[in-house]
Amino acid sequence: MPLKVGIQLYSVKNAIAGNPRAVLEKLAETGYRYVEAANHNAGSDPGVGFGLPAREMRQTLEEFGLKIVGCHVNPLREELLPAVLDYHAELGNTQIGCDIEFYPYGDLDYLKRRCEMFNHIGELCRERGMRYYYHNHFQEFQRFGDELVYDLIMENTDPDLVYAELDTYWAARGGQDPAELIRRYQDRVILLHQKDFPADAAQPLNMYDGVVDFREAIDMELFLRVKDPDGFTEIGTGTLPIQNYIEAAESCPNLDYILLEQDATRLDEMESIQISMQAFRKFKGVELLFLA
Repeated sequence: MPLKVGIQLYSVKNAIAGNPRAVLEKLAETGYRYVEAANHNAGSDPGVGFGLPAREMRQTLEEFGLKIVGCHVNPLREELLPAVLDYHAELGNTQIGCDIEFYPYGDLDYLKRRCEMFNHIGELCRERGMRYYYHNHFQEFQRFGDELVYDLIMENTDPDLVYAELDTYWAARGGQDPAELIRRYQDRVILLHQKDFPADAAQPLNMYDGVVDFREAIDMELFLRVKDPDGFTEIGTGTLPIQNYIEAAESCPNLDYILLEQDATRLDEMESIQISMQAFRKFKGVELLFLA
């Protein structure tokens, strides 16, 4: 089944902070009818991160023909979850994910405790008819002993409770072949994140090739320090073999959406997402409805 093209709203984080309604309308006009929210303020806002009440957000989505297919929630804590799930139930969203995670180097006990928490969150989501998913960055592709952290997370979580949103860019920057990961976890991948890596990037593609020590403790401070804004480019203008990822996705029975997540851009955000939409239209295996 062709992948439906959508967008993670973090791609337009600056524009949407100023005028959410106008930006959502523009996304729909550009062709992005499936959206994933990014709520980095879940402690004070159970919704999508820019303070709209659930009913108003639902009405806005319906007005512009948009469908919400997921949301990153940060902080993701059990005591916050009931309000978060209530909000997203009002929107018709059935998928909730983590934003970003870090694991002290070599601390398998900590990793297993986090996996227990992921399972618990997944169980609470399932009780509401929803799914919980894990969103990766490059740090999950360190090794603890002989095993990748990402594989350890998958091994120590219940596949019926914890699904995967595979960020292909960050997997590649962790030294992995995203297509192989998609096939390896084909039954658990329910969303793909996509962006591109520029040919003129100052950093190597693999972050462990001289940017970060493979045995180094990675935390948010280090992550932000090595995350180069110029290490991102629009879909189709970089070097990642995105068509390969789309073809690998054919093996995934639960995967419906490929979402643009443009962490950073040298362009105006709205110009950037239009360039990526034009590139998406050239790929085989994607479904583009409601074209502007």
